[in-house]
Amino acid sequence: MTQPALELRGVVRRFVRAGESLEILKGASLALAPGECVALMAPSGAGKSTLLHLAGLLDRPDGGDVAIGGVVCGTLSDARRTAIRRKALGFIYQFHHLLPEFSALENVVVPQLIAEVDRAAARARAAALLDQVGLSHRLDHRPARLSGGEQQRVAIVRALANAPQVLLADEPTGNLDPTTAGHVFDLLLQLVRGSGLAALIATHNPELARRMDRVVTLRDGALVAAAA
Repeated sequence: MTQPALELRGVVRRFVRAGESLEILKGASLALAPGECVALMAPSGAGKSTLLHLAGLLDRPDGGDVAIGGVVCGTLSDARRTAIRRKALGFIYQFHHLLPEFSALENVVVPQLIAEVDRAAARARAAALLDQVGLSHRLDHRPARLSGGEQQRVAIVRALANAPQVLLADEPTGNLDPTTAGHVFDLLLQLVRGSGLAALIATHNPELARRMDRVVTLRDGALVAAAA
């Protein structure tokens, strides 16, 4: 059997507000196979971003565990979790968060340099990825000179720069108009399926969700299959 690329095992997360404990996740479990693209749909405030933070090793659960490629991460040191996050996980957010003083090419090079990739190899990979999304003519442009759709395309390939096992995306087309969002999402799915990584994508858009392999939702702090 193929090992899950990402596995959430009975994850619990609670916060204390005004002296009262509020449990957001109550034993959430999910397994993503390599090459699988899963939509996460739930109302605002249900815990989608909290779940993505835990899946991305940006936070630790209060119960349960997260495994990346079979590696259980709960008891790992912060340094080891950071190393896994850099090499095995890619992140896309609603806002592109590109570095404004760097060009499109440099924005895709930077995460590779952090992962200790040779500079020449990093530039070559960045150029190839940007060419895949139709931005070969924008390599030297800074984010302020790019359209919203172009900025998000750069953010997508930046997330894929280190060839991660798992892609986590939080409303990756939420800031774009419907037509641009559709085009950008087409590119995202093409890149995800072409590389064979697993993707968990939070979205409020039911049309985009239906194009993924399956849809899950958060109900009473647990992950369940969404109604068809």
